[in-house]
Amino acid sequence: MTETKADVAPAPDSFDLTCETLIIGAGAGGLVAALAADEASQSVLVVEADPVPAGSTALSAGLIPAAGTSIQARVGIEDDAGRFAADIQKKAGDQNEQSLVDRLTRHSAPAIDWLSDTFGLPFSVITNFEYPGHSRKRMHGLPTRSGAELIDTLRATCETVGIDIVCERRANRLFFEDGTVKGIAVSRPDGGIETIGCEKLILACNGFGGNRMLVHQLLPDIENALWFGHDGNRGEALLWGRSIGADLAHLGSYQGHGNVAHPHGILITWAVITEGGVQVNKHGRRFWNEAQGYSEAARAVLAQPDGEAFAIFDGRIASIARQFEDFKQAEAVGAIKTSETPERLARELGLPPEAFAETMASIPVGGVDEFNREFGSEALQAPFCGVRVTGALFHTQGGLRTGDNARVIGADGSGFANLYACGGAACGVSGKADSGYLSGNGLLSAIVLGMLAGRAPLS
Repeated sequence: MTETKADVAPAPDSFDLTCETLIIGAGAGGLVAALAADEASQSVLVVEADPVPAGSTALSAGLIPAAGTSIQARVGIEDDAGRFAADIQKKAGDQNEQSLVDRLTRHSAPAIDWLSDTFGLPFSVITNFEYPGHSRKRMHGLPTRSGAELIDTLRATCETVGIDIVCERRANRLFFEDGTVKGIAVSRPDGGIETIGCEKLILACNGFGGNRMLVHQLLPDIENALWFGHDGNRGEALLWGRSIGADLAHLGSYQGHGNVAHPHGILITWAVITEGGVQVNKHGRRFWNEAQGYSEAARAVLAQPDGEAFAIFDGRIASIARQFEDFKQAEAVGAIKTSETPERLARELGLPPEAFAETMASIPVGGVDEFNREFGSEALQAPFCGVRVTGALFHTQGGLRTGDNARVIGADGSGFANLYACGGAACGVSGKADSGYLSGNGLLSAIVLGMLAGRAPLS
């Protein structure tokens, strides 16, 4: 792993270039922040370490939860920020700072409507299945339901309005004096260094999942999982925050996922489970209540023999899952097996046929099972489908504590004059561990905090 440098130093006598609003990271949070800052008539520069903006957003399903949007209203979904906030806190066991939960949920609908109405992003609500923990259908996505489409659309939108995005520039030094950010230094591919001065800095460089040392220190229970996030998430925001006295919160929180096709490394939508599917281990037996959520599923799956499991569903559920580009890719490469009987599917997957058939026969229809999971009235039926999966770490949820306008808060409770954070760089609303993650929390924090940070006035 490349060593992560996140130095803090006094400002140089002069900078190679300057701007009003400087954003580190061209993921969803950074690009939304750029659009908001540009709309506020601020000169904007986005620096991105990769050759092309992608980041964790491109690896996600690109779904953003929002409550009370005009898009929901058009399809007859009644929802509001208070209900959304209650769902978030229930999933996290009331471990989140209430003011942050309220801030994110209150601004979630305005953020989606703004991106849709002002920039023409063609969001729609997923209405044919429900995500665990959400009491309303509020997951908004673009047509292919892929994070790659979301990031490409945001990048194209920024380019259309004339926002400068400079790639292959990794920020490695923060210039900071007297409680105020003065600028940063970035490294070029040729090894050269450039300094950039700014009036406002937005940290949109995500979390620390790609920094194996920090994962070992802060997330030991998931450190051996497949890393399914972006390798560029090396924790610079956290390291800078430590150095300048920022308040850091919930550093043990993360989003896992227990349904990544193995060894193909393709995300299998959790809809295959919520619509009535189950997970079994290599012995053909179920091992937990899958309705708890996909983040908790990572540890549950990794605890099984060989750290793997098999997601089992049927043709009806597969037809729902095909709205996701990832699922279609998994089918195309042969990761998903299909057979007319449980015994044949077991042989396709390398499971003991008799034990697997017994497991399938034991799934209740319209009842509660031994794991206290409640099933609907539709039984799994031919054709039966299955895919080998493993547990993965997707992204971290702890980080810099933020206040109004996504301004970073110091350990003494005061706000830094011109430092903001969004997405994985900021503390999210997933509680203290993995079980508090509610579907879409990551992009919720990226989009809303990005919008608020971008709109924040220059100091």
